[in-house]
Amino acid sequence: MAHLSTKTYGNDRGLSCCSRQWAADSDCHLLHGYSFGFHFVFAAEQLDARGWVLDFGRGGFGLIRDWLHEMFDHTLLVARDDPERSALEALGTRGIARVRVVEGTSCERMAELTFRRADAIVRAATQERCWVESVECSEHGANSAIYRSQPAIVRLAEADRLRLAIETDTDTSA
Repeated sequence: MAHLSTKTYGNDRGLSCCSRQWAADSDCHLLHGYSFGFHFVFAAEQLDARGWVLDFGRGGFGLIRDWLHEMFDHTLLVARDDPERSALEALGTRGIARVRVVEGTSCERMAELTFRRADAIVRAATQERCWVESVECSEHGANSAIYRSQPAIVRLAEADRLRLAIETDTDTSA
């Protein structure tokens, strides 16, 4: 079993970035911006010497915070397959935007990207003692997406299986 801890880096932190969903049949195909927020779930089977899953200061979450600002603070996210990629990257060349090319610009892709980067940071900072269980990325209070690790999905499925077995056993015992 694992210890879990959470960290919320909310929409109020000012990670304001611009992107577009070029294939959308809505106004989302236009450039628009969000102040992304993130909710992290960290896990470890063993706590550190201080009794923590992860140091939320400079040596742990601080490294993730630095990356979040580099990636999402006043940046233009461009999907790798955007047909206007060269035009959007030209904004960076001209000094008008800090362009970040990513696999996709959906909230789901941002949760996955952030999960993968945060997990690599945490594993390196803790010598593999700690890992990221999930990352939720929110565009605002109404829209968010979650990316979970494969082991987290397996644990949730096992918990559901056990809960159902207990409920079934209780029903037949009564």
